[in-house]
Amino acid sequence: MTRAEIISVLDGYHPRIGRKVALALYGLIVVSALAIAVETMPDLPPGLHAGLKALEIVILVTFSVEYLLRLSCSHRPLAYAFSFWGIVDFIAIVPAVLFLFPDIASVRALRLLRLARLLKLFHASAALDRIAHAFTKNRDELLIFSFIAAVVLYLAAVGIYHFEHRAQPEAFGSIPQAMWWALATLTTVGYGDVYPVTPGGRIFTGLVLLVGIGIVAVPAGLLTAALLERRPRKSEQTRSDKGDPT
Repeated sequence: MTRAEIISVLDGYHPRIGRKVALALYGLIVVSALAIAVETMPDLPPGLHAGLKALEIVILVTFSVEYLLRLSCSHRPLAYAFSFWGIVDFIAIVPAVLFLFPDIASVRALRLLRLARLLKLFHASAALDRIAHAFTKNRDELLIFSFIAAVVLYLAAVGIYHFEHRAQPEAFGSIPQAMWWALATLTTVGYGDVYPVTPGGRIFTGLVLLVGIGIVAVPAGLLTAALLERRPRKSEQTRSDKGDPT
């Protein structure tokens, strides 16, 4: 089997066994996620704990073999290793090694990085490719808007601090403390644990809420437009490949 065929098998595109291999890998990812949840249950029986450890070893070996195959079959191994999916594949196996050493308390939390395996479910997703294309196309606009959002977040914290710090020193005693309110308000979440009580603070909050709607809506609009533009082009390409004259 050639290197290209091995990659097609791992990606699920191989006409004979690709789908079966992809489903098997996806099944292992789901089982791994369930195992991580079960691990958190208190007072696990020793047999179940041993079974989870054996299962993790099987999953670790499987994904290690997959990673090494992708690395060795890639035309540019370094490019794959430092690509987004290469890093995801690497993270999916390296923190799992820590599972085999549960007594290392200082690195125990890093084992949760095994959840990165869930990202592998989207490895061969055409929809995710379109989303990635949308982010890439609007990268500059999104970076600029992220900078603007950070500035607005800071200004909102400064503004609410000046309106509320005397009335509520425990909640708005400093600008860093006010950042939590600014973040919850600009994202229109509004948890309600911290809120203004002065008339000026309430008026200012109304203005911040209106700005927050725009902060959420503008990036969503950019990405939606890019997705809608990408989809018709793909359909037209499919029709041309089939020889459709329309």
